Amino acid sequence: MTRNVVRSDWQDLSRAEQEGWNQRSTSAVQTSGSGGHVLAKCFSGWNNGSKARGCWSGCVEVESNTEAVLGQGFKLGCISCKLRREVEATSSVEWYFKSKEDADFSLIYHYEDYQEEIFDERFQDRLVWNGSKKTTDLLDGSVYILNISFDDAGLYKCYVERTLYYEHYEFHTNASKFVKLTVVPTVNRELTSIIGEVMMYVANIGLTFWLLVEMVYCYRKIAAAGEEALRENAAEYLAIASESKENCAGVQVAE
Repeated sequence: MTRNVVRSDWQDLSRAEQEGWNQRSTSAVQTSGSGGHVLAKCFSGWNNGSKARGCWSGCVEVESNTEAVLGQGFKLGCISCKLRREVEATSSVEWYFKSKEDADFSLIYHYEDYQEEIFDERFQDRLVWNGSKKTTDLLDGSVYILNISFDDAGLYKCYVERTLYYEHYEFHTNASKFVKLTVVPTVNRELTSIIGEVMMYVANIGLTFWLLVEMVYCYRKIAAAGEEALRENAAEYLAIASESKENCAGVQVAE
């Protein structure tokens, strides 16, 4: 008999039952499904004669990239994790923008209950939802900007408001994330990439030189062996010729 254990079931198990798992195997996987970026740990094993398997997961808050390329798309990342992952919740996400010329933030985008709305005409038809899918509990509140321009450079604020539903009450919480975006005309290569490419060329040149040295050495060795073989063959031929001549002379004397 196989028993499936989900996160809430695991929380309900007693300590003795949790420690009773044996012959277990675990694996860690990283996904970006409906819950955003999640690190999940899965297990399978036997407990009191029953085979069980299941997974429990944790959310990881990753900072957004901050450099966009002119004319391309860019993802504004915003991951806000829950402290109590087993509690049901609903969330809403708002994005604010402040350019270098602006004195304060202005609301540009709102997402809640599968509905999105753009409030700033500068981002009209260029801002789309890129966060959690098929859920109202938004751990990933990222958005995607199409066709980046220099006017998009500035400071962005992601504001996540979440309601946690406990058995007898509701708890409201919020979090803010900031992204300082810069726009460059072309992709700036990282120093590690440049160093890696230089080292690759140096390695290729070194290997090519080493192969040339080996080829010259082998050619000289083969040539020397060939010359030695020729000298030995010549000496052997002369010895045979001299012996034949002596034999001929001996035959003549005998006659």
